[in-house]
Amino acid sequence: MVMTDERDGFPVLRRDVAGIDVGSEEHWVCAPSRTGDGRDVERFPATTPGLERLIAWLQDRRVRAVALERTGVYWIVPHEMLEQAEFEVRLVDTRELRRVPGRPKSDRRDCEWLQRLFSCGLLRGAFRPPETVCLLRTLVRDRATLIAERADWLRRMQKALDQMNVRVHRAVADLDGVTGMAIVRAIVGGERDPHRLAALRDYRCQKTEAAIAEQLTGHWRADHLFSLQQGLKMYDAITDRLADYEREILQQLAAMAQTDDTPPPPTNVNKARMIQKRGEEPLRQALYRISGVDLTTIDALGVETVNVILSEYGPDLSRFPTEKQFIAHLRLAPHQAISGGKPVRTPKKPQRRSARVTMALRMAATSLRRSRSALGAYYRRIAQRLGADVAVFATARKLAQWVYRVLRWGQPYVDEGAAVYEHRYRQARITRLAATAKDLGYALVSVEA
Repeated sequence: MVMTDERDGFPVLRRDVAGIDVGSEEHWVCAPSRTGDGRDVERFPATTPGLERLIAWLQDRRVRAVALERTGVYWIVPHEMLEQAEFEVRLVDTRELRRVPGRPKSDRRDCEWLQRLFSCGLLRGAFRPPETVCLLRTLVRDRATLIAERADWLRRMQKALDQMNVRVHRAVADLDGVTGMAIVRAIVGGERDPHRLAALRDYRCQKTEAAIAEQLTGHWRADHLFSLQQGLKMYDAITDRLADYEREILQQLAAMAQTDDTPPPPTNVNKARMIQKRGEEPLRQALYRISGVDLTTIDALGVETVNVILSEYGPDLSRFPTEKQFIAHLRLAPHQAISGGKPVRTPKKPQRRSARVTMALRMAATSLRRSRSALGAYYRRIAQRLGADVAVFATARKLAQWVYRVLRWGQPYVDEGAAVYEHRYRQARITRLAATAKDLGYALVSVEA
């Protein structure tokens, strides 16, 4: 039965809800009174004992659901402690709802407004994956931060080498490859002879030993050598920490496993070779066991990209009833504001949702520029008409569609090939041209070469 609050005039759907305005120093809470004929407002310190008293205060008023304002990072601890206390927690962004003309702005008013809107069913919760996925997400995000830091120290090492005119980056393709790191470690160890340094080349290097030695003569300044030594120490230290994170991620994935089956080998021979070369096969199998599907079968999606997707969303996408809602949450759905039947130019909004998954899909889309798959042909067709930026966006959207279909419905991904896509595109173009010619009173006739 719908109850009405005569003071505010809103139909109240739930009485057992509370609203919390989160802050860095204190939290304001509004909940029903013990008698149920009004609302109580209280504030609690943001410390752990303060949060424990807040939870006891809510339990005393028989509150079952809590609307939590998403403010910076201050909502994380209250959210986790309320979930542990078995409250139904709804994380909300009330920026639009609370900016009501004429309504006073204060922490007390905000928590009252949250509780009122929640009790009337007017708050939509933000997406937050299950707790096990959140644990995995923290590990994957920290690992990505370490990878970025290691790349920064690699650039510093290359700068120190350049300042000594030791052109390792000209001698080998990658400074962090087998040959590149062997040369750097030998230099730090005291070796200065370019021919001995060149002798460390891996047998797979395309350049000869003489060509490499020509690039490895420097003037060996002491300050640059010290910078190179410290950069190598930092690089090795971060590499060790990354190994720890990779082991912890595999343990977390093993705890989340839904099946013990082994995934079938990748159908793409080149992709299978790269996975083996990078040592990503254990991670691919672990990701398969938590989702039951192999997302790496989708063209352009590697193991790292799949790891980002599953760590941010988890294997269950039932929170998104349609693929369009999933794509919109990724901010991969084009939106044009219209007023009075005309497009309205609006400033670009900052990315607030799932930026990591979106960026991962856009990077994957970029790798399809020369692919012979149907997605590669689609990328080139869009790039030819609208430019590379639009092609990356549109192809990332296509990849998101396939991610949803494979995860949500188990639909297998089958690549029809670039030739089939081009043929279908040509037939559709002929059909459109024939319809246009017919409207103009002409007939479209093919000309044999």
